[in-house]
Amino acid sequence: MEKNKKKTLTISSNFKKKIDTSSISSTGKKSYSIEKKKPFRANKSYNRNNIPSGQNFNKDTKKKNFARKFVEQQATKEFIKKDNKPVGKSKLKLKNPIDKRDFKLTVSRALNVEEIEIKQRSLASVKRARLKEKKNKPDTEEKKEFKKVIREVKIPEQISIQELSNRMAEKSNEIIKFLFNMKVVATINHNIDKDTAEYIVKEFGHKPVIEDKPSIELGKKNAEFQGEVKSRPPVVTIMGHVDHGKTSLLDALRDSDVVSGEHGGITQHIGAYQVKTGDNKLITFIDTPGHAAFTEMRARGSKITDIVVLVVAADDGIKPQTVEAIKHAKAAKVPIIVAINKCDLPEKNISKIKNEMMQYELIAEDLSGDTLFVEVSALKKLNLDKLKESILLQSEILDLKASYSESARGVVIESKIDKGKGPVSTLLINNGKLNKGDFFVCGDTWGKVRAMINYEGKIVSEALPSMPVEILGMNNSVLAGANFIVTQNEDEAKKMFEFRKESKSEKVSVKDKTTLFDKDKKKDELNIIIKSDVQGSNEALKMAIEKIKHNEVEAKIILSDIGMINETDVSLAKASNAILIGFNVKPNREAKKLADEQKINIKFFNIIYEALDYIEKSLSGLLEPDIKETVLGSAEIKKIFKVSNAGRIAGSKVISGEIKSKSKARVIRDGVVVFSGEIFSIFKEKNQVKEVGTGQECGISIKDFIDFKEKDVIESYLSEEIQRSI
Repeated sequence: MEKNKKKTLTISSNFKKKIDTSSISSTGKKSYSIEKKKPFRANKSYNRNNIPSGQNFNKDTKKKNFARKFVEQQATKEFIKKDNKPVGKSKLKLKNPIDKRDFKLTVSRALNVEEIEIKQRSLASVKRARLKEKKNKPDTEEKKEFKKVIREVKIPEQISIQELSNRMAEKSNEIIKFLFNMKVVATINHNIDKDTAEYIVKEFGHKPVIEDKPSIELGKKNAEFQGEVKSRPPVVTIMGHVDHGKTSLLDALRDSDVVSGEHGGITQHIGAYQVKTGDNKLITFIDTPGHAAFTEMRARGSKITDIVVLVVAADDGIKPQTVEAIKHAKAAKVPIIVAINKCDLPEKNISKIKNEMMQYELIAEDLSGDTLFVEVSALKKLNLDKLKESILLQSEILDLKASYSESARGVVIESKIDKGKGPVSTLLINNGKLNKGDFFVCGDTWGKVRAMINYEGKIVSEALPSMPVEILGMNNSVLAGANFIVTQNEDEAKKMFEFRKESKSEKVSVKDKTTLFDKDKKKDELNIIIKSDVQGSNEALKMAIEKIKHNEVEAKIILSDIGMINETDVSLAKASNAILIGFNVKPNREAKKLADEQKINIKFFNIIYEALDYIEKSLSGLLEPDIKETVLGSAEIKKIFKVSNAGRIAGSKVISGEIKSKSKARVIRDGVVVFSGEIFSIFKEKNQVKEVGTGQECGISIKDFIDFKEKDVIESYLSEEIQRSI
């Protein structure tokens, strides 16, 4: 250790007298370290005070000592110069050779002068120091416990795990882990239902709040009307059996002629009209179809009405659709007025009709009941005013009122797609006032009222309660019977539409899988594409087709829509091998051209039962025909002959009936059929004959069969295919 130590030279300044600079020129006691050369090891600590004053040195020794002292002094000066840096100079410690650029002032040097001088610690070093500090630090300090923030979490009908974690301010992987423990495998993008989300929120210690549905309730009628409340015209639905004169009666009330324009004299749409009475009071009439196929339309007509006028023909009495109309009216809890039509006919029987009505709890006033019966004639226009008075009287009893200033609410009576106008809907206003330019939500769509056309075909700017109007401006066509409501603005309409879309997508139909592995016989399917003019007809046709049931074949509707037949429909019919039916619609030019090219037969119908008859016939064509066999006769083989040209011939005797050439035959051996084929030829006494009678002997050859044996029976028969129908 001592060898490696630096040597210290001490210069003492205790002398008062001046010392010659040639010997030692140093003032004060200064210490510095230099490496001592080996020849000078003996003079480790040299002190002038320890030199004996009386001792004499020779000249050579003095010179050597002087030279050494001078060198040491020079070295000391240089060392001190470096140690004591001049004040005001740069404090930069230069390690490399001097370069002019090293003294150039830069931004970094101006901000941090000691940048070069100070060596920064590495991150790893800092980390190690912190860990060491943590280990050495005693655990006296108590950890701060943070109180959990309990949040109110809004839960919609459906929510993704990501969104739920954000609302709870919890980690999403914690929610996924929780679900995994519940044996539910989910990812961050999975949607969970309201109940599951509520359970998770409670488990994580938060407070679930079920999000309110949009405030607009479409199906409910307000018990208390707001704004300008007035009495409104009654909505009257005319119902009854087919061909009992409903449309004719309405024509007589309106002084118009609708019935002449109807195909086959059958109403196949719902029509809505307004009629003025003598004292300028309005009555809204809704005409419904009476044909058996239009059950859904009649049901819808009874739901949106205030009074039902049941039309019964005086010469025909009560029919199935009359009974159905009574049931619909009673289900809707609306009063019934019975209009006995065709009272001008000589074969009328009014008392019979009144007696028959009693079994349906419709008792006439003259029989001590409360049901109004009016005898009318649409053709002769008899008692029409009396019918109007009866309707107004019934409406006064009902005290029908509505607001004339609120936002409009209504119901869609009929819907169709017009070539020039787009989706068009016939609407009946229940309450409020509908203005042009209003935004609305209707069924599965929304839109803005672009134009309104009344029942007379005139464009109107506003629609009042109980007024039927045709509106333009829907984004898509809607189903008949859909609720209609006006919103405050476009954003609210879009919000309601999105909410309905989401709620509709949530309802997933789960099929019954209990009979999944049952032996299911595959049915032959008849693919059908239906295009009709209005939604109601489309719906009626679809329901009627679905009622056609058979064990072997079924009708499958692959497309049911409204509007003209286009190229897409023709292409779909070609691809799916479907029959294309147009009900009160025609194809456009392009579709017609494509149908001719692809050889697709488009069937057009105007009357519903004609369309149904065609579908039934088409389904019957898919049924396998019944095969009817007629046994002609049988022959027993007595002996077998070999003929060079014909092969083996069965020498037989006809035991019953007759054997015919080219007829079908089967070979029976010991009661078992060994071959079925066709009789190739019959020989009798070397002559070929067409048939052989009972008791006669002949030679029989059967096509593709030579393995005859004695006592085999050859049976001749004819098979006939009989076409089946549904």
